[in-house]
Amino acid sequence: MHKRTLQRLFPGAKFDEPLRRYTAWKIGGPADALLEPLGADELVEAVETAREYDVPVTILGGGTNVLILDGGIRGLTVRLARALTDVTIEGTSVTADAGVLYPVLANTTAGRGLAGLEFASGVPGTVGGSVYMNAGAYGSDTSEVLSWADVYKPETGAVERVPNARLGLSYRRSALHEHPDWVVLRAAYELADGEPGELKARIKEFRAQRMNGSPNRPSCGSTFKRPEGDYPGRVIEAAGLKGTRVGQIEVSPVHANYFVNHGGGTARDALQLIEQVEETVFERLGVELELEVKILGEP
Repeated sequence: MHKRTLQRLFPGAKFDEPLRRYTAWKIGGPADALLEPLGADELVEAVETAREYDVPVTILGGGTNVLILDGGIRGLTVRLARALTDVTIEGTSVTADAGVLYPVLANTTAGRGLAGLEFASGVPGTVGGSVYMNAGAYGSDTSEVLSWADVYKPETGAVERVPNARLGLSYRRSALHEHPDWVVLRAAYELADGEPGELKARIKEFRAQRMNGSPNRPSCGSTFKRPEGDYPGRVIEAAGLKGTRVGQIEVSPVHANYFVNHGGGTARDALQLIEQVEETVFERLGVELELEVKILGEP
């Protein structure tokens, strides 16, 4: 679509904006138009406008667990991480907008003496992305504490409150995978009473575990999902692939399920390394790895 048309339809957006600035991997070509809405109403209005004019829409949360290809993203990209950030706490019930960072929510609820979201301190993403992926860490996941999610469905133009049982939550998956145009606006959690000091200590312990086992370079987080009965980092290491490198992207010597960017890495590098790791692990160990990272955009 012509740039002037996008400027007319979405005057508050940035145009030809490099998306590497907004991803944890520091990879990604330009967005035709990048919008950071100030609230749910602006987000819904933008999606409705895009639908009316046949503009493709891509939702970007915190920029983790995504690989944006070097050609960038056509149409409208909506980034939630700096918008939709309200949190409401009533008793043990917590409601958080889709753009709230999961570690921030974990610390906020722990500070209020609410237990159940401590695992979220190890999930470097947003509330919306965590519903989409049923994100988890340290033996717990979102499905255990999620009550409902408000989901905007462009095909009906309505916001529907979808209960946990109807979200199809399983390991790193939800019903939203079958409906990529649906947008999570907010989510609610039912937590338990806890002692703030103990909860904060638990988060501190989780953080220490993560720091000791995570590389100190840009990455998307976990590249592959956990194979049945095993861990992707273990099988990649067992296949002798730690330190394998394509261009500026390397299988981290610290944790083999993290592919790190040494600076200036491209999506093409990352895809070549992903393919090499998948093929080698299958050839040597007979294990089929499944991507956890979501690929967006055009080559």
